[in-house]
Amino acid sequence: MDGFEGKTPRARYDYPFAEPPAPGAAIEVAPGVRWVRMPLPFALKWINLWLIEDGDGWTVVDTGVQTSETKALWRTIFSENLEGRPVRRVIVTHMHPDHVGLAGWMTRKFGCELLMTRLEYITCRMLVADTGREAPEAGVRFYRAAGWDQEDLDRYVDRFGGFGKGVSQLPDAYRRLEDGQEIKIGGRFWRVVTGCGHSPDHACLWQPDLNVFISGDQILPRISSNVSVFPTEPSADPLADWLQSCRKLRDLLPADCLVLPAHNEPFFGAHKRLEALMAGHETALERVLLRLDPPKRAIDLFGAMFARAIDRDTLGMATGETIAHLNCLIGRGQVIAETSDGITLYRRVS
Repeated sequence: MDGFEGKTPRARYDYPFAEPPAPGAAIEVAPGVRWVRMPLPFALKWINLWLIEDGDGWTVVDTGVQTSETKALWRTIFSENLEGRPVRRVIVTHMHPDHVGLAGWMTRKFGCELLMTRLEYITCRMLVADTGREAPEAGVRFYRAAGWDQEDLDRYVDRFGGFGKGVSQLPDAYRRLEDGQEIKIGGRFWRVVTGCGHSPDHACLWQPDLNVFISGDQILPRISSNVSVFPTEPSADPLADWLQSCRKLRDLLPADCLVLPAHNEPFFGAHKRLEALMAGHETALERVLLRLDPPKRAIDLFGAMFARAIDRDTLGMATGETIAHLNCLIGRGQVIAETSDGITLYRRVS
């Protein structure tokens, strides 16, 4: 769900740590803040997770996907890196399985609270509930309209409902995070800063005294987070939300803060990266607009959007992100979508 790389401008950033932590180990990146890394069974191979000292215990930020390997590595962390102190709470930035996957398992193990934004918690519960369901006709219509052939549609139907496989059962109660809220962790107040576009209401954590920002997937230094439209809300404009969130973070964060991202390595250069992310999407919007004469289906625009070929494993994310850019252009009054015989063509407003 994360880190689908498009044609985003590259820039050089300052990476202060020579090596990432080994599996089952943790390294300190700021006073009281430790970096843990877990493997992922996806094209994106690693996720960064964070331990924050919290008095007589620890706060964990994000958990990794639900696999036996990740559980085993967490058991090593618990026995060798927590100094005999328990996990007191689990904070999840957003509902994608590589972030929320073991939150339920961990909160049950330690009898501690789960903290998420309301929309992320509810959306996660909804998607997990789809496990085992037949693919909805609305989803088939959505991808057929984008230009998928029957083989791809059949594959979507066969694979539908797999979200819950990577997520342990969430607790039935949680504590809600909200934008601007301050949470005291280990004697310091961390401010919740939310963003939208990659997920419904993604929570980041900002600690001004340490000058540290736990960014989740809102700022990644070398890949751009996937911003997609899904069949459940086909007319959504998540790219407008994403661009607004980037501006919000640029205005909030100091240029010299240490960014702790969910993928790649901790880095300095938040403003530069946010500007690059926004510029990359604006460039993609311009390229897409230029390709819409004559009108085209969503899948006809992959060449304008992405630097690499799209295969079946990336088709869903590529389609969702392309439609996100088209819906943004529709919202700006530059494009019109017209559907005939189940196929949607997008044309530029003259």
